[in-house]
Amino acid sequence: MTTGSVNPRRADTRRNHEAILNTAARSLACSEQVSFNHIAKQAGVGVGTVYRHFPTTEALIIAVYQRELDHLGEVVPELLDRHEPEQALRTWVTDHLAHYMMTKRGLAKALVAATSSPAELPVNAHETLVEAITALLRANVDAGNIRSDVNPETVLRGLGGLFYLNPKSEWREETADLLDLIWRGMSV
Repeated sequence: MTTGSVNPRRADTRRNHEAILNTAARSLACSEQVSFNHIAKQAGVGVGTVYRHFPTTEALIIAVYQRELDHLGEVVPELLDRHEPEQALRTWVTDHLAHYMMTKRGLAKALVAATSSPAELPVNAHETLVEAITALLRANVDAGNIRSDVNPETVLRGLGGLFYLNPKSEWREETADLLDLIWRGMSV
């Protein structure tokens, strides 16, 4: 099964690939339904281009899921380089994790509908999230912001409330409120 590999030599191919993934991710944030025609139109490509990159709905859904997940882990070092530890954590939760959780709502239903076997799904989601939050918490412990006995798994369970955010609501404020509550529980 292909998950949308791209010829690295062609810039237009990479642009199309990214446009398709971005459009599919936005679409899956609202619905578990995937329409290649709609995605092609919104991405500014032909439907044949979508099928060349992702020959099945399943391949597209899994590629979106894996891309979103990979981003959550990859962005942490950059955030820690650009921000103080507390702000890096807040930015990760608000700008990255909350977005992922809202996207995951439609994506979760689409993954179940599109895959015939749980073995086809990427299994590293939990590991990726634990590694990301562990790095952010460790930086905050080192900065003296939070207690050293804070369990990353517990923090992730608390942040699980982000799954219930409504993308059409004041989700940034709701995210900040949840994070403030968790932060007070972790603080020294």
